[in-house]
Order: sequence, then structure tokens, then C-alpha cells
Amino acid sequence: MGTNKQDKTAILALEDGLVLQGRSFGYDVDAEGELVFNTAMTGYQEVLTDPSYRGQMVVMTYPHIGNYGVVQGDEESSNIWVEAFIVKELCRKFYKYNSEKDLDTYLKEYKIAGIEGIDTRFLTRHIRENGSLKAVLSSTEKNKDILVDRAKESLGLEGRDLVKGVSCENSFFFGEKKNRPLCIAYDLGGKRAIFNQLSERFDLEVVPCTEPAESVLEKKPALVFLSNGPGDPSALDYIISNVKKILGKIPIVGICLGHQILAQVLGGKTYKLKFGHHGVNHPVRKTSGSQIDITSQNHSFSVALDTLPKGVEVTHLNLNDMTCEGLLAQELRVCSVQYHPEASPGPHDARKLFDFFYDFCVSSKNIL
Repeated sequence: MGTNKQDKTAILALEDGLVLQGRSFGYDVDAEGELVFNTAMTGYQEVLTDPSYRGQMVVMTYPHIGNYGVVQGDEESSNIWVEAFIVKELCRKFYKYNSEKDLDTYLKEYKIAGIEGIDTRFLTRHIRENGSLKAVLSSTEKNKDILVDRAKESLGLEGRDLVKGVSCENSFFFGEKKNRPLCIAYDLGGKRAIFNQLSERFDLEVVPCTEPAESVLEKKPALVFLSNGPGDPSALDYIISNVKKILGKIPIVGICLGHQILAQVLGGKTYKLKFGHHGVNHPVRKTSGSQIDITSQNHSFSVALDTLPKGVEVTHLNLNDMTCEGLLAQELRVCSVQYHPEASPGPHDARKLFDFFYDFCVSSKNIL
């Protein structure tokens, strides 16, 4: 593979023929994936370690990334899941008292490629206008036509089950067992911060994405939780099948990918957004009033509002594009949100939802 140098040239080639040149950092390896942009000013470590980004190359719109280094405990999982990291300017020195290493070293440890010196403002506008595009990043191949062809032939997100590659292999208890109501969480690529919030309120058992519904029902939990995760929700028939067997027997709550799965279980459909929602500044309004929360989001698919059956209430809408951000099926004791209320990274406006989830499953309150 070779050793990275700060001035080593790297090329980012998109499937539509756009080619950009910059400087390589991180691990010296070719990468491919679907390009998305994230608008957060901070939280790059949480972005890198969010399993929902598997299959995607992330463009950070904030121009200066890496200035506070890498802090142990801020990661959302035990791995970096982005396919590649694209920034305008990488900070190789960090300025935070408890940081342990710089971002460049961190990416090298996990064998993740990065490119800096890219006009990320231009690239973000290109994605907004043309949609999320497949791309290849290389510091070894200099033939631009070859790289564009490779980008065209690479795999996108549609139709792909990426959950099995990020889910836990075996069940485990997260946090302390305190003889509280039991929550069983399907790990579809869940973030630690979400599990932390649940474990503050429940005894939390995390199970693999393939866990049979019969096994879950035998444990008689107070709540079944469907986590966030990567890929196309319509490609997850085995998860949808298991959740259908649980529906109506135990309260179910979903976040992000879990929200999209619940929509399909209830009879709705999902579709791919043009460039997705990836950032920490998305305004979401409750449909029952005027309350607005600024939310953290990371998803490329959405629930089609016009496919939802009677008895399923849309509880939240995204004020940027009026897409579905929350669902409630009161009689079936099912509720979900598209955004990440735990706020890692992001504002804390919606964190109160975890208390509402507890009330919903334990006391059957209509809380959304």
C-alpha cells in the first residue's frame, strides 16, 4: 500500500464524470461508495463511527476538520464505517485537553482513506443539484477515465442489505440490570448514544438483526426497539417479517432505519431521497401543534406519506422538505421518529423523546 505523505495526490471521480484532485490523508487505499454531505460543524468522530454511514463517502461542509482531535469515549461504535472522508482542510494538530490523537492517525488505524484540498462547497452544491452519486477515491490510479468507469460500476445503496455487516453477532445486555422494565433492541447498526439513553430507563438487551420474533416474545419485554442503521430499508424483508410477528403484542419504537422498517410493517413504502438528510440542523415540527425541534439526522431514504394506511398518524414533518419525520399507530402501540433524538452529535431539543418512549410502552400514554 505504501506510506502516506501529506502532499500525495489523490483523485475523487464521480459516476457523472466530475473529477476533483486533492491531497491524500488517512490510509493509502482506494475507496468507493455513494457521496453524501454532512453539514455539522463538529462531531466528526461520531459521524465516522456511526454504522448508518456504511457504504457512503462523507463530505464535510464545514471547511476546517480535525481541530479537536480524537477523544476516547466519543465514538458511536467500535469501528469507523464511512468508506472515505472528504474535507476542505485537515487539521493535523489538535487543541483539546483530553484528545489522544489527530484525525489523520485515527483514519490510518482503521484503514480509511481521506482526501483534503477539495472545494467541498462546490462538491456539496453538485450533490444537491444532481443527487447522491457513486464515486471512487484513489491515490494510486491517475487515469481519470478509468476512475469514472469504476465509479459507474460500483455499488450504490438501493437494494442493498448493509445491516448484516454492522449488527452484533450475539445478544448482550447494555448497561446495568436493575430489575426495570425490559427493552429488547434490534441492533440494525445502533449508536451507543441511543443505547445509553435507553439503558438509563430500561434494562436493555441488544439482539442481532436476525433474532427470531419467537425468541423476543418469549422474553416478554416491555418494549421492542428498532435502531438506526445503513442501507435500503426495502431490502430488509427478514427484519420486516420478524417485526410483523411482534406487531400488536408488544409496544414497538423505531428510530431512523427503525422508523422506515415500522412504516413498511404498517403497510407503507419507502423511497430514496435525492441527497438525503445528514446534519445537525434539521427543523422538525409536530403536526399536532407548533412545537419545532432542531434535530440531528442521517438517512438517505424516507417514508412515502401517501402510502400510509388509515390508523397510522404522521406526528412530525421536516420543515425543509415536508418529508415524514414521525409516525404513531396508537391502537397497535407503535411509534417512531426519523431523526436521532439522542443528539450525538447535535442539539438536545429532542432528547426528551426517550422519556416519552418510556411512558408510551409502560403506561400506554399517547405521547407523540
